[in-house]
Amino acid sequence: MQCDRCQGDIPSGEQREHLGRSLCEDCYMEALSPMKTCDPWAAHSAKSFEKEMGGSVLNPMQSEILSILAETGGVEAHDLLDRLNGKITADELQREFSTLRHMEKVRAEKRGDRVFFRLW
Repeated sequence: MQCDRCQGDIPSGEQREHLGRSLCEDCYMEALSPMKTCDPWAAHSAKSFEKEMGGSVLNPMQSEILSILAETGGVEAHDLLDRLNGKITADELQREFSTLRHMEKVRAEKRGDRVFFRLW
């Protein structure tokens, strides 16, 4: 069986039904919990967690994204993906960006008709 969203193979009996579509587990989780870049509770939780831990806790990909944004002064999403050399997909980048946004490490900025990711 194939996932109706990502077209990936789903082992028999592992498919999840959502709004009439057969989804793999990852796509099902994304459908149930869509990413929200602007989420006040998530931002509050991230800042509280950071304070409790005594500093930010970043994964290697988040650190690399911050490094690229610091080096460039801001880039469009497709350029950031290119600089990451295929290490993550566009969906994964959006999820990492959302997490970093909640930590108030990055933000999106409109420059003319283009949207750039940049440091907070």
